[in-house]
Amino acid sequence: MFIGDWLGRRNNLTPHKVALIDTISGRKITYRAWFQQMNRTAHFLADALGVVKGDRVAVLAANSVEYLDTWLALGVLGGIMQNLNWRLAVPELERVLLDAAPKVLIYSGEFAGQVNALRGRLSSIQHYVALDTQADATDRPFSEREAYPDTPPPSVELSWDDPWVLCYTGGTTGLPKGAVLTHGCMTANSVNTVVSWGLTSDDVAPLISPLFHTGGLNVYTLPLVHVGGTTVVTRGWDTDQILDLVDARTITLFFAVPAMFVMMQAHPRWDRTDFSHLKYVINGGAPCPMPVFEKWWAKGVPFKTGYGLTEAGPNTFWLPPEDVQRKPGSVGHPLFHVDVTIVDPQTGQPCGPDEVGELLIRGPHVCAGYWRNPAATAETFRPTRAHPDGPTWLHTGDLARCDAEGYYYIVGRSKDMIISGGENIYPAEVESVMHAHPAVAAAALIGVPDEKWGEVGRAVVVLKPGETLSADDLLAYLREHLARYKVPKSVAFVAELPLTAAGKVDKKALRE
Repeated sequence: MFIGDWLGRRNNLTPHKVALIDTISGRKITYRAWFQQMNRTAHFLADALGVVKGDRVAVLAANSVEYLDTWLALGVLGGIMQNLNWRLAVPELERVLLDAAPKVLIYSGEFAGQVNALRGRLSSIQHYVALDTQADATDRPFSEREAYPDTPPPSVELSWDDPWVLCYTGGTTGLPKGAVLTHGCMTANSVNTVVSWGLTSDDVAPLISPLFHTGGLNVYTLPLVHVGGTTVVTRGWDTDQILDLVDARTITLFFAVPAMFVMMQAHPRWDRTDFSHLKYVINGGAPCPMPVFEKWWAKGVPFKTGYGLTEAGPNTFWLPPEDVQRKPGSVGHPLFHVDVTIVDPQTGQPCGPDEVGELLIRGPHVCAGYWRNPAATAETFRPTRAHPDGPTWLHTGDLARCDAEGYYYIVGRSKDMIISGGENIYPAEVESVMHAHPAVAAAALIGVPDEKWGEVGRAVVVLKPGETLSADDLLAYLREHLARYKVPKSVAFVAELPLTAAGKVDKKALRE
């Protein structure tokens, strides 16, 4: 059956095209070679470890080609990958592993300590498999796969509704929830991306987002397989490495989060690097300060904001290149097979032009709900309050607006919005102004309790090396650019901002 057989079909079409440039080993891997080593992996999982359709296989590892092999092999077998966030503490890892109950745990050596701490606590795990250094002599080496044939394993009948990945959400409140990414929704995201973003077989993108994150799997990696493009496999974000790839004209496009772009633009090589060959660069994960946009535009690069979430693709919008500077900060229009609406969170009634409300999404790219969590699924995937018998929408919890021309803007998370004296303050707007100050390297706005106003803003600021700035001077600058009620009431200077595993500013940690 063609469902799940990504590398088999791509091997039939473009066997000698370079699929992967592995910066870790220095190899270039064609689609045929990748298909063959994926087949060995599938045989190893099925024949040696007993993985069958529906079994979960957890992976606790840094990015690698072997990680990708496992993911695509499970797609062929009907197995389900649980891609574990390696930044979680051992108790957090234990909770999500108990939730998914995997049969196999595959790990890389840098996480041997966590694996040994978990060993014996997880009755579902029958096999521990080491990608490299073994945490225990009884664990099986992943290299065993080399003894297995490179021909396809027996076919497994799959449907579009069969799960492929359990991608656990960030878990900023309570236990992370496992978004069930099916073969159908991951394929739909890929189709949407290829046809709406204009990907071609000539495109090359670096894999810099961790593979435990939907961005690593689905922003470019799977769509590039679909279209026959090339992925550059890296261990993660490295500013010098990205600049090397740009200088060598190896990559044609990439996406990153705001903190990464700030690091790039602060790098000594920024001014002398030629980015003009890039088709576009996308910011994702969080709103990006306008000064970051302007520096990219000055380089002649169509730099734009993307938007997505684990439960929806993640790719959802596209802003045409000709609108990048005309509609700064806009995420553009919904992708080809995506439907969105903005509603009042209280009434569920549609919002008018430029009215801020909750963004709702539906389409074949939306996940199948949360793994074994019907209550959370019912809360997030439901009709609107205004039309309780109407279609089911993914309620994102994100605040957005749509202008009179039909261009969408993400305002922020509803839980991050600050309500001060009855006025709504959207942190992204204030943060963008703070980033424009020449002494500011990074900044975030959080809400803190206030007896008079209920809640007020507090700016948390990182200064550029060698710069000085007082709280009074920063607040005076903000008063020149913002309405008075939006100006923070206090400023805290810190050495760095805490980041989540996805590279976003961790506002929960800031508040704590």
